[in-house]
Amino acid sequence: MTRVEIHGDDFWIDSAPTYAGRTWRDLRLEGLLLNSRMVQATFDDLNPRTRGRWAYPDTGEWDSERNLREFVGMLPVYREHGLLAITLNFQGGSPEGYSRDQPWENSAFGSDGGLRPAYADRMRRAIAAADNRGMVVILGYFYQGQDERLADEAAVVRAVDAATDFVLEGGWRNVLVEINNECNTRYEHSVLQPARVHELIQRVQARSGGRLLTSTSYGGRGRVPEAEVARTADFVLLHGNGTSDPELIADQVRRTRDVAGYRGQPILFNEDDHFDFDQARNNFVTALREHASWGFFDPGAGAGGASAHGNYVDGYQLVPVNWGINTDRKRAFFDLVRSMTTSP
Repeated sequence: MTRVEIHGDDFWIDSAPTYAGRTWRDLRLEGLLLNSRMVQATFDDLNPRTRGRWAYPDTGEWDSERNLREFVGMLPVYREHGLLAITLNFQGGSPEGYSRDQPWENSAFGSDGGLRPAYADRMRRAIAAADNRGMVVILGYFYQGQDERLADEAAVVRAVDAATDFVLEGGWRNVLVEINNECNTRYEHSVLQPARVHELIQRVQARSGGRLLTSTSYGGRGRVPEAEVARTADFVLLHGNGTSDPELIADQVRRTRDVAGYRGQPILFNEDDHFDFDQARNNFVTALREHASWGFFDPGAGAGGASAHGNYVDGYQLVPVNWGINTDRKRAFFDLVRSMTTSP
């Protein structure tokens, strides 16, 4: 069983620092958690009016089991390239890449906060498959655009408890909890917004007896956490979206370390839609220079509208997802990770 731990500002897996002793171009990789956003691994759509948007081009139908099966089949390949973590989410992410309106219903929670069995089963298999490959899951509970499907704050709290109990009952030790993706964006419930989300971080920590390392993430454009989150979270999650100048990534990390309440926890980007992997200066390498972990968010070349539907050749965010390393962008990312982590 894979076990993730935190020692100072480093991540450890199975009683040893990640990438132990590893450097790349004089950068210390030891203790970092290179990751990729794979939140559509458990995707489904319960809205019959939108379900047809996600049909596979070869069958004309959407198939959540096929999606999960193809994702699980690629985990050994990702791991062989040196990737150590993936981000999943009980409410997924926008299957169009970026969307303000989200008429589809992709939520593991019913309106009362109860955990839907079919969603729970897919998530169980995804986490177990990562566990078997020695990989960490950054497990999000909520996503903006889907949180309003919970009736009220009491339902949000019940959902937090249900998701936490699900992880505890599964016995997994490879899970890091992300309460919600980008808490400073469009959430309906105040307890999921920046001023109060630390309450849910504390709730998970207390319910798990400190076993589940917990945080929440913020949107990009240089956003740093609130003091209460920095004080409460076991690790700090940032996003690099909207930041095209790599030096601003370095500044974001430094400003995070200056936030009141920051205690020296690991800093981890688990979403960044900037690439330039063939360049000496990019967001990925700059984060590593600041000893911050970095995560690949691949929204696909056609992300943002109906033209992306049924593509099946594009990024990991678009549904139906092609989980292969099948585009120039994916190959550039995984080749760089492999050169950093496994090459002599």
